[in-house]
This record gives sequence, C-alpha cells and structure tokens, in this order.
Amino acid sequence: MSQASAAKAEREQAAAATAAAETATAARTAEHMATIAKMAGPQKAAVVMLAIGVEAKPIWERLAEDEQREISLAMSNVGEVQAEMVELLIKDFVGRLSSAGSVVGSYEHTQKLLQQFLPPERVESLMEELRGPAGRTMWDKLDNVNENVLANYLKNEYPQTVSVILSKLKSDHAARVLTSLPQDFALEVIQRMLRMEPVQREILEKIESTLRSEFMTNLARTSKRDSHEQMADIFNNFDRQTEGRFISMLETKNKDAADRIRSLMFVFEDLSKLDPGGVQTLLRNVDKSKLGLALKGANEEMRNLFMSNMSERAAKLLRDEMSSMGPVKLKDVETAQQDMVNTAKALAENGEIVLAEGGGADELIY
Repeated sequence: MSQASAAKAEREQAAAATAAAETATAARTAEHMATIAKMAGPQKAAVVMLAIGVEAKPIWERLAEDEQREISLAMSNVGEVQAEMVELLIKDFVGRLSSAGSVVGSYEHTQKLLQQFLPPERVESLMEELRGPAGRTMWDKLDNVNENVLANYLKNEYPQTVSVILSKLKSDHAARVLTSLPQDFALEVIQRMLRMEPVQREILEKIESTLRSEFMTNLARTSKRDSHEQMADIFNNFDRQTEGRFISMLETKNKDAADRIRSLMFVFEDLSKLDPGGVQTLLRNVDKSKLGLALKGANEEMRNLFMSNMSERAAKLLRDEMSSMGPVKLKDVETAQQDMVNTAKALAENGEIVLAEGGGADELIY
C-alpha cells in the first residue's frame, strides 16, 4: 500500500471513530434529555443546588420554607447524577461540573450543605422530616408509623412481602395493621406468616431498601394529620356553649363530619371510662382546689366514680366543699373540667393511664 493510501485509510478510520463517538454522545444526550423530561421541578432544583454547593446560600435565603423542605427532600433522595446530565440542566456551570465529574446527593450531603447557611434548628427540623418516624432501625421506624398509613401502602404489595414486614414489627402494631388491611388480603398474609421459613439476609435487605426508598422517604410529604382529628382537638378547647353551637351548625351542613369530630373528641364525661387505677392516678395529679368545682357540674355517676376511689374521709370533705360552694358559674365549672381532661391527656401521653377516646369499640368493659 502506498503512503497516500495508508494516510487515506487512517483518515477514514479516524472519521469513523469520530462519527461513532458523536453517535454515542447523541444517544447519551437523548437518554439524559428523556430522563430530565420526567424529572419534577424540585428534583431539577436539587441537582442544581448540589452542584453549586455552599455558594447556593443566596438562593436558599430567597426560597419559602415549604420550597426549602421540598428541595431538601429531593436532594436527600437524588443519588448520583452524571455531569453530562447536570450540564444539560444548567449550562452556566459546565466548566465547574466537568471538573467535578459528578454530583452525589445523599442524606449526609444534604445535611452538610444545609448547615453551611441555615440556622441549626432549621436544619434539624428539615432533616427530622427527612428521617421520618423515630427509630434506629427500619423496623423501629415502621413501629411508629400510623397503622392506617402503613396498611394503605402494604395493601399494594405481595402478601409474602407483607408477611415478612409484619413479622418484624411489634405484635400489637402488627395486629393493628392487619386489622386495617382488606380482610381477604389480611387472611392471606396470616397464612403466609404461619408457613414462613427463615428469611435470607439478602431478601430482608432488599425489602428494607425498598421500604426506605419508596415509603419512608415520602412519608413526611404524604402523611398528614387527619383533619377531623385536628378539628376535634380544636373543639375540645371550646367552652361547652361554643362547642355545641359549632357542632349544631356543622350538622346542618355536613352531618358525617360532625359525627366524626364528635367521635374523636375526648370530653369530661369520657373520664367515666377510666379504670380504678386510672382514676386514682388522675386524682393524685389534678389540681385539688379545682376538683370540687369540676365535680360540682358532673352527674352523680361521675361523682361516685371519683369519690369511691378516695378514702372515706377525703370523699366526705369533698362533698362538704361542694355543698358549701353554693351556685357557681357554668364557665368556671367547664374550665375546671377541661383542666382535668388536659391532665388526663398528659398522663396518657406519658403512659401512666389509658384513655378510651370516642366511646363505642374503645370503651372498657368489666
């Protein structure tokens, strides 16, 4: 082959190689563009923020609190983003990104970045939301997830997977979740749990990974407090007259909502469902100066419940005190009763007593 022919062959090979490289680049670009087209705004913003690093502080300061929360959640879940895709998202930073090679988004990276320009308490608040329910392990966290929220997620999984998950939860929580699942599905899960053999570590790790990526990271954004529960708490803090007026008004517009709120409210009369131990614990913690006033407006059954859990002498002194009060204002009685309710709720939160809220199926039977 002549020197001219060899040179021509080399040029053709180089041209072919260049064309192949351009084709491959075009294919990657098209793939990246398709991925970008599917990305939500917060995801795109998260990649840009991670690429900018601490110099993004002026941008963060201009964002609203809910925007900071949403972008932070996206940052903690974005994983690794290749530089080519980042370049397509933000052309102004091609030089910096090309030298960096890639951007890695993780929980640790997110926290470290936020600490550079947000107050510590704000960072902790954001990261707490990203962490989801309290707990050191995935199973600890699931034990703190509302059973209805967890059941709503699990009902779309395979029964075998659900059986593994429930076998790792505390028995009482697993029972509540099973109760919240569709009946036929729950029965299938129970049967799988009965036949369950030791689960391989790899499978368990895969289930944990899926729960973490598909459920826990989205829990803070998707799980919101039931609006009826929130309204019941608000109604609990009305005086009786205001509460009655609003409930009556709501019943004319939306009876189902009024009934739901009423069932969730915990009122003074619900203290009658306390067991003797609960009554005695409550008596030790209430403001003694207001006890007589609270019971002054109670029915005889409620009075007997509390007095039967006192010494005979203490009960007699309380009756004498109530008799000597004379007429009292309804507002003062309701305030004293609400104080007792608040004390009972605080004791319940500390696990010192058990409250049966809403009556019905929750009422204690002796």
